[in-house]
Formats: sequence, C-alpha cells, structure tokens
Amino acid sequence: MLIAQMSDLHVTAPGTAPTTAYDTNTRLAAAVAHLNALVPRPDLVLITGDLVNGPKPGEYEALSALLEPLAIPFRVLPGNHDDRTELRRTFAGTGWMPMEGPFLQHAVEEFPVRILMLDSVIPGSAVGGLCADRLSWLAERLAEQPERPTVLALHHPPFDTGLAFLDTLRCLEGAEELGRLVRSRPNVRAVLCGHTHRQTAVAWNGAHGYVAPSVAYQIALDLAPEPPYRWTEEPSALALHQFRPNGTVVTHLSVIGDYPGREFSRKARNS
Repeated sequence: MLIAQMSDLHVTAPGTAPTTAYDTNTRLAAAVAHLNALVPRPDLVLITGDLVNGPKPGEYEALSALLEPLAIPFRVLPGNHDDRTELRRTFAGTGWMPMEGPFLQHAVEEFPVRILMLDSVIPGSAVGGLCADRLSWLAERLAEQPERPTVLALHHPPFDTGLAFLDTLRCLEGAEELGRLVRSRPNVRAVLCGHTHRQTAVAWNGAHGYVAPSVAYQIALDLAPEPPYRWTEEPSALALHQFRPNGTVVTHLSVIGDYPGREFSRKARNS
C-alpha cells in the first residue's frame, strides 16, 4: 500500500492572508495537482491536521473547494488550528467523518493497511494530548485486529523531535501510555504526525515514527537548545509511505514544484 501524507495546510478564506507571507491556498492547489500526477498513484491521502489557519469564517469553504479536484481518496484529522464542528459540517457527506461524540476518531478499514485516526486536540491550546477516553478507544480498536498491519495517525507528535521549543508543544498528556500501547502491538507499523512543519523520522517503541513537512511553509532546521525559530524558503512537500509485504515501511519526501533534471546513462550508473 502507498499512503501519501499531507499536513499543516493552513488554508485561509479568500481575500485574507495567513500569519506568514506565504500563499497557502496556492500551495495546496499545487499539492493536489502534484498528487494527481504521481505514478504510481497513492491508494490514500492522509491529511494530519491544521487544515485551516484560524479557524475563521470562510476557511472551510475554501478548503473544500481546494480539495475537490483531488482524485485520490483522503481522510482528515484535526489539528490545533481546526474546529471539530466545522470539520464535521464540511465532511458530513463523506460517510467516514464521525458525526457524534466529543472526538474525531475513526478507523479506516477498507485498505490493506488499517489506519486509526486519533484526535490529539486540546481546544484553546497548541499543545496536544490523549485523555483516558481517547486512549481507551485506541486500545479497544487495537485489540480487535491484533495481527493486521496498522498505522496510527495524529496531529501532535508523541515523541521528541529535537526541535526544542516545538517539543514543548507536542502530544504530552497520554504520550507514555500511547508508547506502551504501540510497544505491546508489533502490528503497529507506523505513527504518522504533523504539527512541527519539519520532516522528522524516529524509531519509537518498535514503530516508524514520522512527522510530515508542511504543505504551507516549513520551519528552519535548528537543533540548538534555544534557537530563534524562523520560517524558511524551503519548498512545500509531502510524504509517501510505502508499506511492503515483509512489514517494512519506506518513507520518501516528495517535494512539490518543478525541478527539472536529466537522465544518466547505464554506463554512468555502472562507473
């Protein structure tokens, strides 16, 4: 199975601007065109939170219009910039958006790899968390199919990334219990996250832990203990996760944009 992961879209209402100088709506449109052109085409697109920048009036309407041309099935989960009620309203007709309950958690069952979508949002806070109810839901879902290859997806990373300030805003509440659940279930192949606007990969409790880059804009890499965080002109990107029959997960960074190259000959390859 091939899963594409987009994160941190930060869509704005027409005529408004995000908190940075980047045109996030144009960048999402380019990402959708990029996904539609991929060969082979991914089986599914996971969008791991912060779909809009506010939330503010008009943003989810803009989001819906921008995602409409996407020719690949997709699933979304909330980030700290999102509103659960508006997400439910926007995706009410999809058949997969959970329309009841306090959290937007659901299982994606119709693909070779099972995906459990977790809601790590704490309203009013940039910090994430998984309360006892959300962890109980996850434990029950994991117990249902203990042998099936499974992915967990949530907005806030439950692990440190080495980006000191951003690590204070990760999934803090429930992270240790989540780690214990992952460690107890070898069928959990990957834990896929967003939030930090910076690609990061880590081995975490026996699973492939991964934080996707942002489609909107990246945060500059700085591993100093107290760096001056800044946006960077690095291009928009998304991730492609290849789940192989032998249980391995291979992740590729797919940069969005036109970067011409040239072929190299077989003779050059063998030299």
